[in-house]
Amino acid sequence: MTTTPYQHAPDPPWIFRTYAGHSTAEKSNALYRANLARGQTGLSVAFDLPTQTGYDPDHILARGEVGKVGVPISHLGDMRALFSEIPLEKMNTSMTINAPAAWLLAMYVALADEQGADRALLQGTTQNDLIKEYLSRGTYIFPPGPSLRLIGDMIAWCYREVPKWNPMNVCSYHLQEAGATPEQELAFALATAISVLDTVKAGGQVPDEDFEIVASRISFFVNAGVRFVTELCKMRSFTKLWDQILLERYGVQDKKARRFRYGVQVNSLGLTEPQPENNVYRILIEALAVTLSKDARCRALQLPAWNEALGLPRPWDQQWSLRLQQVLAYETDLLEYEDLFDGSHVVEAKVAELSKGALAQLALIDEMGGASNAIDYMKAELVASNARRVRSVETGDMTVVGVNRWTDSEASPLSAGESSIETVDPRLEADVVARIKAWREARDPAAVEAALAALKAAAASGANIMEPSISAAKAGVTTGEWAGALRAVFGEYRGPTGVAVVVSTGEAEDVEAVKREVERVSRVLGRTLTYLVGKPGLDGHSNGAEQIATRARACGMEVVYDGIRSTPEEIVRRAKESRAHVVGLSILSGSHLDLVQEVIRVMRAEGLGHIPVVAGGIIPEADALILKQMGVARIYTPKDFRITEIMGDVVKLVEATALEQA
Repeated sequence: MTTTPYQHAPDPPWIFRTYAGHSTAEKSNALYRANLARGQTGLSVAFDLPTQTGYDPDHILARGEVGKVGVPISHLGDMRALFSEIPLEKMNTSMTINAPAAWLLAMYVALADEQGADRALLQGTTQNDLIKEYLSRGTYIFPPGPSLRLIGDMIAWCYREVPKWNPMNVCSYHLQEAGATPEQELAFALATAISVLDTVKAGGQVPDEDFEIVASRISFFVNAGVRFVTELCKMRSFTKLWDQILLERYGVQDKKARRFRYGVQVNSLGLTEPQPENNVYRILIEALAVTLSKDARCRALQLPAWNEALGLPRPWDQQWSLRLQQVLAYETDLLEYEDLFDGSHVVEAKVAELSKGALAQLALIDEMGGASNAIDYMKAELVASNARRVRSVETGDMTVVGVNRWTDSEASPLSAGESSIETVDPRLEADVVARIKAWREARDPAAVEAALAALKAAAASGANIMEPSISAAKAGVTTGEWAGALRAVFGEYRGPTGVAVVVSTGEAEDVEAVKREVERVSRVLGRTLTYLVGKPGLDGHSNGAEQIATRARACGMEVVYDGIRSTPEEIVRRAKESRAHVVGLSILSGSHLDLVQEVIRVMRAEGLGHIPVVAGGIIPEADALILKQMGVARIYTPKDFRITEIMGDVVKLVEATALEQA
């Protein structure tokens, strides 16, 4: 019997974070300082989509996206405003940034230099996981090779200059959001980490004797779903497998350096639009999965707000999520005990099962040459597993309270009224655009030109990108200019869609019935009913569009889907080329009013005004009314979870439109 005490003085709690940022740097700064005053112990910065994809707010692709899902940070002046009155030397800052991670860190360090901070004291994390972006989130810019090289540069620079910074945060969060099974989440995340460590080893910037230091700074950012026993075991499996990989594959001897360090945001995929108050319970249960087991407890936790399936949360909603963490950490006795699950045959068996499945997937990815060579395979697997998950909700095999069971509900006072979600002032974008133009006018153009030339030279020669990036930030270079310089050297990348193959739904009666209707209406049309699925703007959340495209194909339609990040003009051109019978637009970034209006305008200008347009995403009721006034024929939101019914509705719409025009 062990002599280790089972109870002790409370351990320090994890870092309390809230994922936040919107509108402008000034408004986000006010929110951060308010959250810190309420007891938050670290910052987690949400950037808007133009920042995440390397565009300035006045770029054509940024139209309608500025400040919608995060804060626009275009230059060092914005970074100053974002962290005004917040000493970086004393803060732990997480930045959810990937393709331009080197740039945002460069601006952060440049600001720290201005504040007189010691770089060695800076603490925080840049997510910087590009493989996950290709698979599930979509905010990539460069091809896999250059992207891994940039990550390697950051890692090599950080261990020397900012040794307390986590330069790379392997993010499996979005893998689960895209439908990954626990085994896939484990394997795909670990394969990404392996590809990064292999890149560092091959890069020659880190001496072999310092490799353990680099390995110890690789952190993870994971997801925790509502099946909390499985999720808890997944975290214990992550801990076991990471230790095994670092010891056996890389020879890391220091046990402390092999520790699996992770932050977590619990599952947003499972948050429901119907009966959204139930989301509070889901968030609590999911938080338990990553805090109950001491040996696999998270280092930092950020919880979504209960109403994120409805729109942008308000400050009060974020405060409520923070209070949940504080109650769990300070009112309960959770932190006083050793691991509650050591010796549990149930937990040990489940951990072994998950680990076995993950190792089998890892071996397969290794055979393909590693994660960067297996992107097409992993993407297709995610789309297929998500299709199975969606289908199980439709059929009722998976219960979702308030959605497919116990759907009768009293009206919720929490979500009533016009101010139930945060809204972004539509005039914001023009103001941000005007300010970046003023910034460009006020800087020294010769210094900017020299800094960009040095940046391009470093990228082309293989030199480390970080110091030239910091110099560029101090010279006044903008986010779009930094990314544009590297685009000129590295090129751009178009990720796989994963929907090329029809995912079998079995001989489901509802699918077969819609398939018969598609065949009948296709005969009326004189050719196969053609459905164009488009994602205008910069929104990379492609899960919904992929499932619509996959099910439409399963129902016998001709499907045109080119993936994410299309301009309205590109969507209309494809609609004309494919002679589409219906255009479906998927937008989850809150930019639906601007982008849908522009697509419809261009369609009418090109003589395609007769083609019906349908839209899907997180669309508040007030916005749905506006979209209908614009001419949108159907609007589908997360409450419309039966995809085959959507397909049937689309077929009826196409037939009715054809008969009207006959």
